[in-house]
Amino acid sequence: MATLEEITERFRAAVGSDSGLGRTVTFDLKGEGFIHVDGGTVTNEDAPADCTITVAKSDLEDMAQGRLDPTMAFMSGKLKIAGDMGVAMKLAPLMAKARG
Repeated sequence: MATLEEITERFRAAVGSDSGLGRTVTFDLKGEGFIHVDGGTVTNEDAPADCTITVAKSDLEDMAQGRLDPTMAFMSGKLKIAGDMGVAMKLAPLMAKARG
């Protein structure tokens, strides 16, 4: 299982100079930390965001690795979205790039 730092670095590499989302997103990893994406900046801050995705770190890693379908995670309650659902819908390319 990857550490928060390893997952954050994968997101940094995937985001590059611009996430392409046009909005901010925070992943709340249920007590295991946060990953905040704002343009080309990726931090571990619990910062306000246009979209907050609450998901266990292990499930986020499974989604990034293609082992868990994000739609199935949402439908089964493993993933919760607060705020702008449109931002969450734009995450697929970023998740694909974050595969490590």
